[in-house]
Amino acid sequence: MALLLFVAPSLLSPQEAAPAQEPAQEPVSFERDLLPIFAAHCQGCHQPARSSGDVRLVVHGDLLGGDAPLVVPGSAAESLLLEVIASEDGLPASMPPEGEPLDAATVDLVRRWIDEGATDDAQAVPAEARNGAGEPIYTRPPVVTSLAYSPDGATLAVSGRGEVLLHRADAEAPFDPLARLVGLSDRIEAIAFSPDGARLAVSGGVPAVRGEVQIWDVAKEELLLSKQLTFDTLHGVSWSGDGTLVAVGCADHTVRVLEAATGKEVLFQGAHADWVLGTAFSSDDSHLITVSRDRSMKLIKVESQQFIDNITSITPGALRGGLMSVARRPGRDELLVGGADGAPKTYRTYREKKRVIGDDFNLLRAFERLPGRVFSVAWTQDGARFAAGSSLRGAGTVRFYDAEAEAPLWSRDVPGGVYTVACRASGREVAAGGFDGVVRIYSAEGGALLREFVPVPLERAESTETTDSTDGETRP
Repeated sequence: MALLLFVAPSLLSPQEAAPAQEPAQEPVSFERDLLPIFAAHCQGCHQPARSSGDVRLVVHGDLLGGDAPLVVPGSAAESLLLEVIASEDGLPASMPPEGEPLDAATVDLVRRWIDEGATDDAQAVPAEARNGAGEPIYTRPPVVTSLAYSPDGATLAVSGRGEVLLHRADAEAPFDPLARLVGLSDRIEAIAFSPDGARLAVSGGVPAVRGEVQIWDVAKEELLLSKQLTFDTLHGVSWSGDGTLVAVGCADHTVRVLEAATGKEVLFQGAHADWVLGTAFSSDDSHLITVSRDRSMKLIKVESQQFIDNITSITPGALRGGLMSVARRPGRDELLVGGADGAPKTYRTYREKKRVIGDDFNLLRAFERLPGRVFSVAWTQDGARFAAGSSLRGAGTVRFYDAEAEAPLWSRDVPGGVYTVACRASGREVAAGGFDGVVRIYSAEGGALLREFVPVPLERAESTETTDSTDGETRP
């Protein structure tokens, strides 16, 4: 009888055991793995508006094109990109020049991608039509999401597609801008002049991809700072009164405050439960006020980053719908807000008595409702009057109020939704913009339409293969 022996693999000697196979490493992805690295560490200085060293790190072609490509596919050892981001012989890497160097794991990821062939797996997107100067080409007016007058009233900044256009405040057709500030963000959500008017802060980004804060030198038309945050566009940019800090609201439910000069983040707060759409500093810059789609307005102490209070009522049902915009009354700690219920309201910033469930103590006045949602509110420089703009079912309304009276001083209907309003420093004019892409200037005394203009240059549709990507969009 034959004897069969079974020997378990675990009893075999190491030499006789089958070698274990390591799982194959997944190839490095340019879109998933590398682009976030460039966005976080490189694109502040290497982008179309600020190409330090004539280098851009935005799309795949930036790495392989030009007379001196940064990457040699298949050979990290011969690639300049790796040479400048990796430390050698104990010496620090030359890039980035400021801040912490890339860690070893990140450098290794870049090295692997190059050695694997430096392939481009980024999803193809329609190329934006641009002229020889890199400025967007328009075949129809883009949605105007933000307007801002300079403190001296001489300049009106207007959002475009991927740019901010600076116009003389008395501008009329034809198109004749003072400057076109073209940056990295495809979508511009909010713009604000610094208190001295020398700089312009811009919040925006690429929807569902990245958010960006830009700081521009207005006179030089120079991008001073590009700071990328989160994975969606940024909203509600505002300046501190001393011009040192910039605040933005984020779609990840957070609010951030940055040093305007360096981009260093000095405040991070996540008390909200939905998109943060507006920000404003208190009169002494000690606190930040934020509004959100979560139906609340919150008070945050800047120095400690501490959530202090819900300025609005916490009673269920007291607020109907989200809050879209906030502006502090000049010279006072009083706040003007607009939101989904259509009624502009003013609130005191600081609570002066113990909270009681059911109260709305901080509310000072509720004004006559506008049709639809109020997307924008703006004070006159003296704080005596304010403008509000709304949208409902494809139609817009601009209204102008006395701060001490519930009924508006005047009201004007506009084709398409109104998403932004601004008051000129003199207090004599109100600007409004929105869905139809036309900027309209009204007299503050009586609301007569003084002039209107399309803020971008228009070309015939046949001259380009692409059209304005913002056409037909609705605001959040």
